[in-house]
Amino acid sequence: MGDLRPVGLFDSGVGGLTVAREVFRLLPHESMIYFGDTAHVPYGPRRTEELIRFAREIIAFLLSSRVKYIIFACGTNSSLTLPVVRALYDVPMIGLVEPGAQEAVKSTRNGRIGIIATEATVKSGAYERAIKSLALETAVFAVPAPRLVPLVEAGLSTSEEARRAVFEYARPLKKAGIDTLILGCTHYPFLASHFTDCLGPEVTLVDPAKATVLRAREEMNRLGILNNPGGRVAHSYYVSGDPARFQKTADLLGCCIENVQRLQLEEALPAGSG
Repeated sequence: MGDLRPVGLFDSGVGGLTVAREVFRLLPHESMIYFGDTAHVPYGPRRTEELIRFAREIIAFLLSSRVKYIIFACGTNSSLTLPVVRALYDVPMIGLVEPGAQEAVKSTRNGRIGIIATEATVKSGAYERAIKSLALETAVFAVPAPRLVPLVEAGLSTSEEARRAVFEYARPLKKAGIDTLILGCTHYPFLASHFTDCLGPEVTLVDPAKATVLRAREEMNRLGILNNPGGRVAHSYYVSGDPARFQKTADLLGCCIENVQRLQLEEALPAGSG
């Protein structure tokens, strides 16, 4: 029957659904538990200590649900909290930074890579370090985009306001002559058409989700924890905020999900967790 335990994903909100889509496509036999920390979105302006606390609470919940593998479906958490919490738990984990950096280095033709991400991710320098470790001579240009996550969470990804914001943030990257742009927040693929309109079709947009899930599949296979074809598959969605709002936004973004449940983390944790 294979390993029937689910894979855990978490993000600050709906952005991680871009990673979930790759799980459905590349790991179709796996069950999934998704947690969107919508009570605390956006993560970008928050302090690292606060983000680590949120991550530990969410991981404790996922472990109480018997997940076998955790994907950090959040650029900010991948940059800041994964390096800290990975050593604290036995469950294997993966983030978006290293796979995204590898994909960008592989894609660039002129050695000029842009990063668009939250303030916290840009400040961490995680993507730049990962890129430089692979290709030292690469020029990296990073721009924080604090208005984009709230726009996507409000269901406004196709609005003129979102388009103007993307053009504002992407303009200096176009001026820098990049030929590859890492979408360093999982909310940003929902804005991909705006980025292409601004930068032009010759600039490659790198969504780290696919590369991350592919690497997760390789690691799960190596660990012998993949579910077998024909095994039971079920997906569960939890949020710390309003489930109706999350579902409405997901619908507007073209993500068909059902049965979103509200879960306050302090109520979900077993005694002594966190």
